[in-house]
Amino acid sequence: MKRACLWLFLMTMVAAVAARADEPAHRKLKAVPFTAVQVRDTFWAPRLQVNREISLPHNFKWCEDTGRFDNFAKAGGLMAGEFEGIYFNDSDVYKVLEGASYSLADHPDPTLERMTDEVIAKIAAAQRSDGYLNTYYTLKEPGNEWTNCGVMHELYCAGHLFEAAVAHFRATQKRTLLDVAIRFADYIDNRFGPGKAVDVPGHEEIELALVKLFEVTGQQRYLDLAQFFLQARGNPAQRKQLYGVYCQDHQPVAEQAEIVGHAVRAMYLYAGVADVAAYTGDEKFVATMNRLWDDVVLHKMYITGGIGARHEGEAFGDRYELPNDSAYCETCAAIGLALWAHRLNLLHADAHYADILERVIYNGVLAGIGMDGQHYFYVNPLAADGNHHRQPFYPCACCPTNAVRFLPSLPGYVYATSSDGIYVNLYVAGDGSAQLKDAPVSISQVTEYPWDGQVKLTVSPAAPCTFDLHLRIPSWCTQAALAVNGAPTPCQPNGKGYAVLRREWKAGDVVDLQLPLDVRRTEAHPLVTADAGRVALERGPLVYCFEAVDNGGQVRQIMLERDPQFTLQWQADLLGGITVIHARARGDRQVTAVPYYAWDHRAAGPMAVWVRQDGRPRAPQPDQPDQAGWEGRLYRPLEPQTLGPSLPLELSDLLIPSASHCWTRDSVQALVDGREPQHSGDQSLPRFTWWDHQGTTEWVQYELAQPMTVRGTAVYWFDDEPVGQCRIPATWRLFYRAGDTWREVAHASGFGVAKDTFNRTTFEPVTTDALRMEVQLQPGFSAGILEWKIE
Repeated sequence: MKRACLWLFLMTMVAAVAARADEPAHRKLKAVPFTAVQVRDTFWAPRLQVNREISLPHNFKWCEDTGRFDNFAKAGGLMAGEFEGIYFNDSDVYKVLEGASYSLADHPDPTLERMTDEVIAKIAAAQRSDGYLNTYYTLKEPGNEWTNCGVMHELYCAGHLFEAAVAHFRATQKRTLLDVAIRFADYIDNRFGPGKAVDVPGHEEIELALVKLFEVTGQQRYLDLAQFFLQARGNPAQRKQLYGVYCQDHQPVAEQAEIVGHAVRAMYLYAGVADVAAYTGDEKFVATMNRLWDDVVLHKMYITGGIGARHEGEAFGDRYELPNDSAYCETCAAIGLALWAHRLNLLHADAHYADILERVIYNGVLAGIGMDGQHYFYVNPLAADGNHHRQPFYPCACCPTNAVRFLPSLPGYVYATSSDGIYVNLYVAGDGSAQLKDAPVSISQVTEYPWDGQVKLTVSPAAPCTFDLHLRIPSWCTQAALAVNGAPTPCQPNGKGYAVLRREWKAGDVVDLQLPLDVRRTEAHPLVTADAGRVALERGPLVYCFEAVDNGGQVRQIMLERDPQFTLQWQADLLGGITVIHARARGDRQVTAVPYYAWDHRAAGPMAVWVRQDGRPRAPQPDQPDQAGWEGRLYRPLEPQTLGPSLPLELSDLLIPSASHCWTRDSVQALVDGREPQHSGDQSLPRFTWWDHQGTTEWVQYELAQPMTVRGTAVYWFDDEPVGQCRIPATWRLFYRAGDTWREVAHASGFGVAKDTFNRTTFEPVTTDALRMEVQLQPGFSAGILEWKIE
């Protein structure tokens, strides 16, 4: 009887997997899977190799060294011991396994496969007989399962298990991890749903993962459960306790109109909404996606594709709140935006979403991954003082493990198919194969993109057939050119951003696409006050930045000439081979910019994406600025004819701030940003603080770009009483540099520590190249400054 039951169970599992789901009826495109695309270029292929040969072993080792693997062995009774780490550490193991599975599908590796199998065996051992699987609760809080879904990430970890299981099964056809996932998914489905427990995860992820499990098994119950979680979110009619804005649980998903809360959670949620809508055709969900997408890309997205402006809550800020120094821009959030953009491209067959996908992967995602494959950014600011660096791992390791699974999936974003054609969304050298209704089609690309805009595509159907070839024309490209088998062809994008070539295709047909890669000066919407008077440089899909190592040790004082006279230089031995941009700046300077993704790989020093532009006022625009020409845009190319008169250099342009210490979420550049505080507790402005130093003696100073005579100073103290720990200082003094010596200013009066005002101090004039403020913090408190002027 037991054997019969076991046989029946196994056959049920096989049938479940064999069934598989039909293609989503409401999705206009089908992605060509990453297993059908081979990347052979000089840009992405080396990065995929580094991910495979260095990053995966690196992440495996960190998971082993930090006890993440051992937690499963302990929970499964394979070894003794207590739970180690953070309560959601299981998810990191699943993400590493997902990345390993993608890699195995493309590059079989017996060593990696053995490592993967060993970890999966520990995971299977840790699963309870009823299907439940979470090592934190098994080891540390048995009996408290599901008592805190809003905080404790049980469903989040389950989602990453499901994703890893699907990836592993598709890559290897092994069922071990998939069977574990199916048992846990069935357990969750038996617990949650209509007539059962009604709750939602505080950290979204399981929604999109359940759809993947539905796709590989054909089990409708998983799609229904994903839909249940979405419909219960923010729904007071179903749940008495909502988890609030932070978790996008403040109102029903179908009614949400503004993107808010934790950025990563939002991206995973809306990726799941897009997946469910693709199968159900839920018009309210689709309308929600459209509204929220517009809110992100028109109001809350950095030029790099980064999202999440605030450190507090790792969250979106208000509309147009896009500070540079204090930008959070978590790497995971950029990956999440790429996932969402890809799904919306498939849903709508619109190149706009692929444009954002491209922006994100070349800038927001890639910057988070060190070129050595062993260091990562968690936070990706657009300006830095020289103290922000990639790390080999983090106690909260979501970003390294997310990166290691995302990169090998990249080939799956290159092509898509419809009922009558092939879509080319990314330009990456290599080979791909797509199945159309009339015949399989091979397609290859030869290109040096993103350094060169010439793309040669060879289209080879198994037999001559007629279909549409859709070529994405990036929104930044205004003069694309096309030729088919050497004959020029009109290149006019359709309303969806694709140039469409319809013809009878034969094996060996060649399409030549030219995308001119001119340097673009880009300006931000006038309501983005952080970028007032500034421009960023872009070329093709790449955003550039200025590093101190290339620009005489400082970048904040750069002001581009009205005609910067851009020149390009290919440097094969620099940062893996890059094209650098040289430009003319005020002060008869030549300045150099490198791709943003490549910053912080050389000598430490300041970095800036946005720099001053001569002819653009520095001060933010009035409360009601002229927004003509900005409809539907957050960023646009600068039109030189719109530049105003040449600007005189301001004193603040000559000041280079530094400090004994600066809290990672603050910036010394706030001292010279020219923004006037409303009061000492003004949280709307960038600030400088010495937090978390308390009761110590600290300093902050200005290096002067050239010696000058100084006779006074004014400082506006930051004080966040009663909620924070920054107070006005106990006392302070002022010094100037004479040669190699710091001397205290003479005959001084002032040294005020009043709140809500500028504290002005005058002294005997001195000619110097540096000014230093020495500050004694109050016992038990830190201090900060909102603005510091010198006269």
